[in-house]
Amino acid sequence: MTLPPGSTIGIIGGGQLGRMLAMAAAQLGYKAHIYAPDLDSPAAEVSALFTRGAYEDEGALARFAASVDVVTYEFENIPVAPLDAVVAKAPLHPPRGALEIAQDRLAEKEFVTSLDGRPAPYAAVDNLADLQAALGRIGAPAILKTRRMGYDGKGQARLRTADDAADAFDALGGAPAVLEGFITFDAEFSILLCRAQSGEIAFWDAPHNTHIGGILDRSEAPASADLAPGIAEASAFAARLAEALDYVGVLALEFFASADGPVFNEMAPRVHNSGHWTIEGAVTSQFENHIRAICGLPLGATTLAASRVEMRNLIGRDADKWLDILADPTAHLHLYGKGEGRAGRKMGHVTRLIR
Repeated sequence: MTLPPGSTIGIIGGGQLGRMLAMAAAQLGYKAHIYAPDLDSPAAEVSALFTRGAYEDEGALARFAASVDVVTYEFENIPVAPLDAVVAKAPLHPPRGALEIAQDRLAEKEFVTSLDGRPAPYAAVDNLADLQAALGRIGAPAILKTRRMGYDGKGQARLRTADDAADAFDALGGAPAVLEGFITFDAEFSILLCRAQSGEIAFWDAPHNTHIGGILDRSEAPASADLAPGIAEASAFAARLAEALDYVGVLALEFFASADGPVFNEMAPRVHNSGHWTIEGAVTSQFENHIRAICGLPLGATTLAASRVEMRNLIGRDADKWLDILADPTAHLHLYGKGEGRAGRKMGHVTRLIR
């Protein structure tokens, strides 16, 4: 199904990813309609329409979906079941199944394993006895993660030894969790792809990612040449995963580069922070190609616009340096229209192209 310019794209979620999707939609002549529970929405500031509603409100979601031509979402921590009300009224891309898998770390790892992917050693943990048994199999150090709702380092507890089991379990409030074994790796990278309704897949150059405190600090594309074999293997797997899900839109998969090959970390069924560099750094950004894909348009070229591109996140008070950043002729500044620059909060990003 091809939607002509002038159609309305519904976006569930009102954060910075929705904001940048709405801006890309406007560039192609589409209107964006944001659905979010917060009145103060960065995405709503740049969109034609805004509906305030709870993610659990099936009636409001149905009315929202009936008012648009296609629906997408900008983050994965939204309840899945109420989306049935959306699907009954409008096409939903990416598919509901991708969201359901990505919301549950255990389901995600089991799905990846079923496709011959390679996650870190893992075990399901529902109680302290499970955790102790898992530590006996996997060993320590390890990391305990909630199955749901964790992101940017949240919902996690590190275990240096098996003696940390009780404290780690208590730190997560006894929530259903997954224990992951530590692995030795040289670098972290992500595979960014966009799959069209026709099944065509376009890849961007894989960026090398650096995290600080569990939050992405910077992405550099392309990743160094020594990561090329692992990137090729990870890209082939990502294509297989996207096809298995009959995926439409941008998909991001994060990997650790290890001596044994790429180790899967997590997937995001949406546009991704490690792809923000594509706005200036690629011929077609991840945001534009996502809009193209969900509207049934041909995908744009994903080639680099420079020999190297670096994107850095502006976290918390980093965004206060906006004037200094603008004085740098190599900097492309993106601010997300958020209010308070709290610690750990993504306030914007800066991209630099190295010719």
